[in-house]
Amino acid sequence: MRAMRKLAYLPLFLAVCAFAADKLSAPQLIDLAKSNNPALRQAIESSFTAKDLQEGTAWAGHGPDFFFAVQSTAEPSLSIDTSPDNTSGGMPMKHLPGSDLWYATEFIEPLGRLHSFHYIVNGKSFGGRLDLPAFGPLSYLQPDIPSGTLSPKLIHTSKIYDGMKSEYWTYVPAQYDPKVPAALMVFQDGEGYGKRDGDHPVLDVIDNLIALKKIPVMICVFINPGDISDSPGTPTYNFVKGYSDKWHRTLKDSMRSTLYDTVSDRYARFLRDEILADVEAKYNIRKDAYSRAITGLSSGGICSFNAAWQMPDQFSRVLTWIGSFTSIQWQERPDIHDGGQDYPEKVLREPKRNIRVWLQDGANDMENDRYGSWPLANIRMANALKLKDYDFHFSFGKGTHNAGQGAAEFPEEMMWLWRDYDPAKTSQTYEMEPSEKSRPLFRVSIANRTAE
Repeated sequence: MRAMRKLAYLPLFLAVCAFAADKLSAPQLIDLAKSNNPALRQAIESSFTAKDLQEGTAWAGHGPDFFFAVQSTAEPSLSIDTSPDNTSGGMPMKHLPGSDLWYATEFIEPLGRLHSFHYIVNGKSFGGRLDLPAFGPLSYLQPDIPSGTLSPKLIHTSKIYDGMKSEYWTYVPAQYDPKVPAALMVFQDGEGYGKRDGDHPVLDVIDNLIALKKIPVMICVFINPGDISDSPGTPTYNFVKGYSDKWHRTLKDSMRSTLYDTVSDRYARFLRDEILADVEAKYNIRKDAYSRAITGLSSGGICSFNAAWQMPDQFSRVLTWIGSFTSIQWQERPDIHDGGQDYPEKVLREPKRNIRVWLQDGANDMENDRYGSWPLANIRMANALKLKDYDFHFSFGKGTHNAGQGAAEFPEEMMWLWRDYDPAKTSQTYEMEPSEKSRPLFRVSIANRTAE
């Protein structure tokens, strides 16, 4: 029996040895751990960086199944979904003989939500992450669901931004019929969403939900921030270079902020008149805002809201993760006096737009002395939308400035955003859900200060 067991482990052992330099998946690591396979140490060292192991931030997950590993000279215990201040209890971990590596496998629920972990070593909290997404079944391509096609990288040279070059990709679902106009969704910072093995399993979710008829057949545009470095001397270059020099940011990062954080209709016009005009020349896409959505994270989040706010005739569905509703581009140009921090007041005081908005942020998102607090800014946005009877949803967790929560909730977000969509319509007056209407405004309490 022992010989048969060794033979059963042999293929996995050989596979690990053959791909020692590659990162193993959570199921592979868990299988090695459960079988006490001697290749586990090599697998851990090839799957996680030395820094993550030493700092206690190494983990891998697939659905509810998670694998944790940490380097420690003293015995650690693992704590899931408790405050980092909690230094009691914890789950025991297993030691890898001949090393200072410890590991554990855990089953974590609920799915489609953000979790957290930390270690307890010698009675003190150590390492961990506040951003531990547990992806549900819809975040993985389901059996017999057809996959769409992601285009090669496309390059567009802008006129609106004086020669800025932008990279973008289009995604065409398997169900697309050129004879039938498709819906549209635009993703800012788009390259990261197009990787099926990445941290944002967007393509699998879209494939699943289209096949299940939870969202319409849609063409997706994944667009990166542009690069102005090849157009020195133009007005756009000069502004971006000035911003870069002033705030000691790279030219490319400064171009991203100029595109995404500026409160004006310029980026929305760039999408409408340049990028989407190119896409519409190749694909049959619906022109009504009812069939168009836009999304992004951080500065891409405020960018998405801004595009719909400026042009509600182009986009009526908005999804923002950790949106930067702060003063990043406040008064950076003499002809623009609004900044992202003004959006709650704009929502309250300007004419109501017919848009549907999902906001997401976390209590441990960032703040600084230049731009303010991201969590408070998003709470202000949520309350402004609430007070003006917008069709909105606010998902507020405990995460940091990280895409984990938004990505974990993405199937739910998409089904909410596209709920009651009817391809026979070209418009709909969005109304706040009764369940939201019956709830009070968001309140805050101070939770990160010790008692005086």
